[in-house]
Amino acid sequence: MSDDPRPEISPEELAERKMRFLFALRSKGVTDARVLNAMEKIDRGLFVRGIFSERAYEDMPLPIACGQTISQPSVVGLMTQALQVGPRDTVLEVGTGSGYQAAVLSLLVRRVYTVDRHRRLVREAEELFRALNMANIVTLASDGSRGLPEQAPFDRILVTAAAEDPPGSLLSQLKIGGIMVLPVGQSDTVQSLIRVKRLETGFDYEELRPVRFVPLVEGMASD
Repeated sequence: MSDDPRPEISPEELAERKMRFLFALRSKGVTDARVLNAMEKIDRGLFVRGIFSERAYEDMPLPIACGQTISQPSVVGLMTQALQVGPRDTVLEVGTGSGYQAAVLSLLVRRVYTVDRHRRLVREAEELFRALNMANIVTLASDGSRGLPEQAPFDRILVTAAAEDPPGSLLSQLKIGGIMVLPVGQSDTVQSLIRVKRLETGFDYEELRPVRFVPLVEGMASD
């Protein structure tokens, strides 16, 4: 007898849930074929544990360890789409969380560096990446607000926690022509997703949509 308290899901029900999952992505504006294909291949159910795993294919954020959340799939899709990644790109993700966003990116780019201030989240994500044979993801326990200067500059930077303003340390690690997508806002109720392009002469800012993310915190967590 299994110790898993969740009811078993039939293959038919699982297929139905995944079909609804992809429909929800399209209906929320995720239209890039490469992004949709990657999100179809990455099983979000592997990144949601415990009592919330039944809801892995619903378009909603869910709690994970260390008081963090896994973003709702449509937001993951829209942020990935906004990055406009290419297959030769190197991407920095600030805020590994469950590892779901990095896994999606790994199918679209050459290499993903993902950092998180919670060592437990990094450890668990790394184990999952290894099990899934995702050799192009480098996972590090680090203060994400500092970025990863030793590997900079990056073609793309994705931040999955909200800062009051785009951190200068991260902006400086973008290549000329590079793109950063991140939520900004002074509270957890008023935030905007923005896209920043680095130009020869400075930065171009574009507001995309309202969002709600956990705050970007400096320093390492105690766990």
